[in-house]
Amino acid sequence: MSRPSGVVLLTDRLVARDRLDRVVAGAVAGGVRWVVLREKDLPPPERAALAADLRAILADVGGTLIVAGPDPLGGDAVHLPAAGPYPPPSHPLVGRSCHDRAELGRLTTEHYATISPIHHTRTKPGYGPPLGVAGLRELVGVSPVPVLALGGIETPEHVITCVQAGAVGVAVLGALMRAEDPSATAANLVSAFQQPQTATKEDR
Repeated sequence: MSRPSGVVLLTDRLVARDRLDRVVAGAVAGGVRWVVLREKDLPPPERAALAADLRAILADVGGTLIVAGPDPLGGDAVHLPAAGPYPPPSHPLVGRSCHDRAELGRLTTEHYATISPIHHTRTKPGYGPPLGVAGLRELVGVSPVPVLALGGIETPEHVITCVQAGAVGVAVLGALMRAEDPSATAANLVSAFQQPQTATKEDR
């Protein structure tokens, strides 16, 4: 199984401007091919049904649904928190949230990691000061696996600078969940990922 890259959408129905499946469908129409289903507060049957709905949306474009937590809900891809479980389950695709060198150093059989927060974020403000692009570049340099940048990534310029720092992609929540037009917003971010060389000298 391939590893996530490009623009990866993280879900949060509580901040979504529209029904979650519609927001995801819009983002997919704009070029997103990887979605991480969070919604951990839902009862398991409802969360499993939502996973099935989102997989159907992604199936039309060959996309992949990753489920946050150790249970893939009928799929084969999960994203785990920094706290555990260790060792990670042996699914075909396993990612891990990381925030510093120590957490990256605990990786074993994971296939990729997110590094956060890169910028200030309203979604998860409790992980200390933002790493910034320089901090991202430093952690990419010591990571044993490909890295997705996460946290406060809202503009094409953010995407470009993260890619230039070595990230294979960016994980985006608020900018897409709250977007008036998820398709157009996703298209702008995806285009920025595909053309990082357009960054100005000030962005580098």
